[in-house]
This record gives sequence, C-alpha cells and structure tokens, in this order.
Amino acid sequence: MSLLTVEQARSIMVSAILPLGSEAVPLSEADGRWLTEKITAERDQPPFSASAMDGWAIREADAVTGRELLITGESAAGHGLRDPVQPGQAVRIFTGAPLPLGAERVVLQEDTDPKDDHVTITGALGTARHIRPRGGDFVTGQILLAPGQRVNPWHIALAAASGHDRLICGRRPRIKILATGSELVEPGQPVGHDQIFNSGTPSIAAFVRRHGGIAGLRPAMGDRLDAIVAEMATDDYDLLITIGGASVGDHDLVKPAALRLDADILVNKVALKPGKPVWFARFPDGRPVLGLPGNPASGRVCAELFLGPVIAALQSGVAEVPMELIALAGPMAANGPRDHYVRAEVIVTEDGQRRVRPFSDQDSSLVTVMAAANALIRRPPHAPVMGAGERVQVLAAGV
Repeated sequence: MSLLTVEQARSIMVSAILPLGSEAVPLSEADGRWLTEKITAERDQPPFSASAMDGWAIREADAVTGRELLITGESAAGHGLRDPVQPGQAVRIFTGAPLPLGAERVVLQEDTDPKDDHVTITGALGTARHIRPRGGDFVTGQILLAPGQRVNPWHIALAAASGHDRLICGRRPRIKILATGSELVEPGQPVGHDQIFNSGTPSIAAFVRRHGGIAGLRPAMGDRLDAIVAEMATDDYDLLITIGGASVGDHDLVKPAALRLDADILVNKVALKPGKPVWFARFPDGRPVLGLPGNPASGRVCAELFLGPVIAALQSGVAEVPMELIALAGPMAANGPRDHYVRAEVIVTEDGQRRVRPFSDQDSSLVTVMAAANALIRRPPHAPVMGAGERVQVLAAGV
C-alpha cells in the first residue's frame, strides 16, 4: 500500500477535526487565541480630527509667513477647546488633541515665535497641514479582524482602540499526552542502566502550550496494553497525543489499544523522514488521537507538520506551515523516496547573507541535534544533489 504524502495526511487530519466551540476572552488573555467572530469598529478612529504635531491651529487663509495672530486658547489631548478659531486667531495645540472648529492647518511650533498674547509665523510653510482626519485609521462598522485569525499583541491593540474589551475565540483544547515504553523514566527519578529519561512528554507539552492548547501530562505508561486502553478511555481530553509505540513491534501497543476502543484509523503511515510511523485516528465520539513517533527528531518534525495544524483546527483556526527559500551554505546529497525534513541551522555569513546549513548527523534519536536546529530543510522525494548557494525550502521550526 502506498504511503500518504505529508500534504495528504495533514488534509485528512484537519478535515476530521470538529471545532470545540467559542468563548469570550478578555483582551489581556487573548494573545495566541483563534478568533471565531469578526471584530468591527465601535466608533471612528480617531473620533475627531486631531493634530499630528505640537504647534498652532489656524485657518488656512492665515497660513502666511510673517503674519501675527491672536492667541485665543489651548487644545490638549483629552481637553479640547470648544470655541471655534476665527480669522486672525491661533490656538495652541498639542499632538493628538482635537482640532478646534474652523481650524484647517497646524503650524509647527518651531515655525513660530509666540510673545505675550500673539504668535508670529516665522517659518516657510509647506503643503502638509499636520492634521489626522476623523476616521483616518478606521470608521464605525469597518471589519477590523476576521474569523480564523490568530490574535497577536497588535490585534489586541486594534480591538481595544475600536472599543472591544473581549474577543470571541475558539475554546482552548484539553490535550492529554501519553508516552509509552518500558524504557522511559520521568526526569528526576532513579533510572536504570537500560532506561532513558522521558524527554518527549515535556517537549510536546511545551509545543502544545505554545499553540494554545492546555497540556495534560501523564507519566510514561510502559508497555501495558490494559493501562493504555484505560487512559485512552477517559473523558478528560479533547485531543489525545501518544508518543512512541507507533511501529509494528511486539511492544508497540498504542494502535492496538485505540482499536480496542473502536477507533477509526484514518492515517496509518506517511512518506516522511523522520516520522514515517505517525498515525491519526478518531474515536466513535469524534475525539481525535494523533500518534507521534518516539524518536525526538521524529516527534519534533511531526509536531511541526501535523500537531500545530490539528490544535489550530480544534480552535477554528487554520495554521499554515510556512516555507521560505534560503540558499545553502554547502552542498547536499540527493534525497531518497520520502519527504525528508533535515535538521539544520540558519546562519548569517560575514557579508550579512542568510544561509542554511544542515547538520552532518541526521540520526533521529539525537536530542542535541534536535535542540540545536532552528530550521528544517525540506527535501522532496528524489531531490537531486544541490550545491552551495542553491536555494532550498526551509521551515523555521520551533523558534
């Protein structure tokens, strides 16, 4: 049976996700959340014509070098002047302050000479009037943010400027992380000579939190089928992530455990290196399970390519897997029949050029290489030999 491509597998996973619904989120807690309702402006911004500079508000007919004008008041931010500006008058005005009625220009303070109750225009005036018009940023009813966008700090500023104190966002998914393998011991616990520390659970939990999920960690389960089934059967999660036990050995028990609970396996294996054993299923109640390989590099690659988009879909969002083209720092060998995501580092050369350099050892068990990599080079199936300076697809992963 032919393996699914990365794109085919991701499409199947995301299409099988049922979004979790929405909730109102205070602005202070909305960073990183996915919008499910549009945000429209509650008022014009600015809500009045305002000065863009410190200076003097005058009528356009009085904008003549050498003219002396009577000072009649002051307009400051939050304390605008109600009286209109008449011909031959000037109002002291500050940046952001409302423009008085009748004013058509702001003369910069450095182009004037105030003395007692008069101010004289001394500088040469250009065409700029230094006025921010009402609604120059946005107007009442304008759509500012659309459903499906992931909120960032500048979206929060936009929502606040338009009068919103909370946003309607997708509910954060509860994600249980279940690592298997009798060789795993939790960090900080006594470890035998034939055992290793569980590095998968804490790293995937950090990835889950970074993408908006609520991570529920369980100690490594060992290779006990009944215990794995019992953990899968609980109702305390919206997405189950398993780590390890995804291959076909006698001790690879996560898929048999899922099948005991009548899971429908939608993705069995993917034409991917590292990460071929990744799998995805859905339980009868609709809840998904994503099976990640146990090797650190395989888990990281599969998290970037599949877990991020799945978590986004649960929150009614669409997470892209953005690629950019970067020149190689050195040659790369030809690729085999699977998509290969090569651990690499993006560097800046002495002449200021960005280059990407693959690590020489791509063993998927190496945690040091995984931690040092700030990028993944995508090598399509059967990609030819490439030389230094040639551009390759790069995923900026985990940075």
